[in-house]
Amino acid sequence: MIKPNETHEKIIKILEEKGPSLPIQIAKQIGISSLFISAFLSELANEKRIKISHLKVGGSPLYFLDGQEEKLEKFYKYLHPREAEVFLLLKKKKILKDSEQEPATRVALRSIRDFSIGFKKNNEIYWRYMLTSESETKTPITSIKPQKTKKRQSKPKTQTKSQKVIPKSITTFQNPLIIKTKSKKKQKPKSDFVLKIINILTNNFKILEEKNYKTKEYNCIIQINSNLGPINFLTQAKDKKTVSETDLKKLLSNAQKMPIPAFMIYTGKLSKKAEQYAKEYYSILKVKKIS
Repeated sequence: MIKPNETHEKIIKILEEKGPSLPIQIAKQIGISSLFISAFLSELANEKRIKISHLKVGGSPLYFLDGQEEKLEKFYKYLHPREAEVFLLLKKKKILKDSEQEPATRVALRSIRDFSIGFKKNNEIYWRYMLTSESETKTPITSIKPQKTKKRQSKPKTQTKSQKVIPKSITTFQNPLIIKTKSKKKQKPKSDFVLKIINILTNNFKILEEKNYKTKEYNCIIQINSNLGPINFLTQAKDKKTVSETDLKKLLSNAQKMPIPAFMIYTGKLSKKAEQYAKEYYSILKVKKIS
């Protein structure tokens, strides 16, 4: 039987020894399924005993202890290429002035929240590298200005009488009183199969989010209550003669990006390879046949 307090301490010890880690790595170290480890990590995060990275590796965040921020550096390559470039720039310069950066750089500085810390000085926004101390921000700040490309000088065009010069202020003006409305897409009707699945799920679980649906397929996130508290599942229902190994692999891959376990509901049968795959990943993949 899994003891929550004992498991919490095991997780803390692993993070002390290994540094920032993925849920699947922690689950392997402790010897319990990934299905339960997410619940324990959430509890520790809510208690402020561990931290969660904004950066994601394979769709999953890293879990680490306070004071291990520097160890996140080795994972910067998992950032978007532009964000990784800005990470290296900020690490090198330590402090950057927001207004002097290119728009793409300014966006990236706001995205790499594990590494950039914003602050104000003289009514200007600056960004300091996570390991740059606050005392260093009090010294004169040097920043990197974006390089400007030289434009070729062209001869001024003569204006004809028929041409009118439209002031720039007019062409860029946007009336704040105009409300833009988005046309709503007509919701396609749900098939008998989809309605049947929704009825089964709502009678036994809680549907947190409806993803999408087709005539013979329904995708959503459900929540079940367990002794360890509520657990979410990425759920897919298929009205199909044979569910293949590929079907299960795709569902589990999408679930692990969240990361939560997966649940497949089907009307037909599992192929032999699918049966073997379901047994192999039983801890994080559940399957259920319905008539």
